[in-house]
Amino acid sequence: MHSTLIVARMDPGSQQSVADLFAGFDASEMPRLMGTRRRELFHYRGLYFHLQDFDGEHGGESIQEARTHPSFIGISNDLKPFIEAYDPSTWRSPKDAMATRFYHWEEK
Repeated sequence: MHSTLIVARMDPGSQQSVADLFAGFDASEMPRLMGTRRRELFHYRGLYFHLQDFDGEHGGESIQEARTHPSFIGISNDLKPFIEAYDPSTWRSPKDAMATRFYHWEEK
């Protein structure tokens, strides 16, 4: 399994709107197409954290491949009133908002 963590800025008070958008997205075929196994959304002091777990070891690549799918484009546009890039000057794709894991532990 592979995990990604996207970090962005979120409009305060928009948690329910964002959750509703993802509920619709996750009810579609997109999670299966992307290999998404789990999604969790968090907020903290104006920041947005989007954790996704994927089948296999290449979740970031799955997001990049899905970028042209109409459903992915649709949710990206629908989220714009609520979510903005953490650093708009460097953001070009979801890959530019992914945190870098520097430690991992798992009980076997």
